[in-house]
Amino acid sequence: MPASPSTARAINDRLALRLLQQEGPLTAGQLKQLTGLSRPSVADLVERLAAAGLIGVVGESGEQRRGPNARLYGIVADRAHLAALDVRTEGVAVLVSDLLGSVLAEASVPIGDGTDTGPAVEQAVTLVERTAKEAGVERLHTIGVGAPGLIDPSTGELRDSSGLPEWHRRLAAALQERLPARVLVENETNLAALAEQRDGAAQDRDTFVLLWLGHGIGAAVVLDGALRRGASGGTGEIGFLPVPGTSAMPSATDCEGGFHSLAGAAAITELAGRFGIVAPAAPHEPHAAALVREAVARVEADAGDPLASGFLDMLAERVALGAASVVAVLDPGCLVLAGEIGGAGGEVLAARVQDRVGRMSPLPTEVRAGTLGGGAVLRGALLMARDGAQDELFAPPER
Repeated sequence: MPASPSTARAINDRLALRLLQQEGPLTAGQLKQLTGLSRPSVADLVERLAAAGLIGVVGESGEQRRGPNARLYGIVADRAHLAALDVRTEGVAVLVSDLLGSVLAEASVPIGDGTDTGPAVEQAVTLVERTAKEAGVERLHTIGVGAPGLIDPSTGELRDSSGLPEWHRRLAAALQERLPARVLVENETNLAALAEQRDGAAQDRDTFVLLWLGHGIGAAVVLDGALRRGASGGTGEIGFLPVPGTSAMPSATDCEGGFHSLAGAAAITELAGRFGIVAPAAPHEPHAAALVREAVARVEADAGDPLASGFLDMLAERVALGAASVVAVLDPGCLVLAGEIGGAGGEVLAARVQDRVGRMSPLPTEVRAGTLGGGAVLRGALLMARDGAQDELFAPPER
């Protein structure tokens, strides 16, 4: 059945808003060309969207042109404001942006291991409030939160996970109580994959697996353009993957003895020590990232550096053990090495991992270095918040 006039208008409005989001400000003539709509239809939708406060005139298309056809229309960026949080075991980072994702303010706060749940939640919520105030924002529309652990597919809430602080689970509810905003929560590795797919190393891939190498280790699976979470939200918990080379087996409550024991930050730091790799620790990242970065720098400066090359070769062997299992099950065609350690290894580590996965699997697999580093989670949380806000704001009015 053909769409009703109101439905057709809503579809056209959403299309125009998405084009303005992706392409930036456009004239009515450009909207006509990109949408295929008639000139009167474009004029009507521009009037509707402007009346709703979603778009406005932001300039003209050329100094020599004047009149209605030359006006540039753009999304009203301050129609809504967003916050994104990257929640780690050691602290929280937050940024505040407008509806288009332009960052207005950002900050972080450390939260010590011994901090009780109540004070930890209060520090995090206060950080969001203070950052919004510094950005000149009175009200947040949507807050995106990236956190370690499993997200319950039925409720969208962070599940109780052993080894993670209780304040992680309490934070979303506290934000909802204190701030009149919509709060969305997602696993940190899944958000990193969203960011790398939109803005990073996987922009040309509908199917890929992101391996997060940071303090811990995890994976995010994107198949046919869709993020796959699994029946319980646990897709990608590869720290628990049994692999050769460990002294024990993982359990349901402890990933020691699994892939985490070979490729987690502590294991990489210990491995670097065997090869005499040293480097000063950098703030806001695992020390292992600085060690990997130092090894890469030594290899690039002197390809014959045996200790640095040996360390990176052994690290690639370890990463490939888990990666090859993922490839055998999913055949993603592309792996992205992300996180602070993946970013530090860059193309040097990615090439080594690709070589070793190729030896273990008959399935052709490209291994790429993530381009967003440790900031991928915060970027993904912002993208999630922006998508959620725009879906609500751009929705047709209920009749």
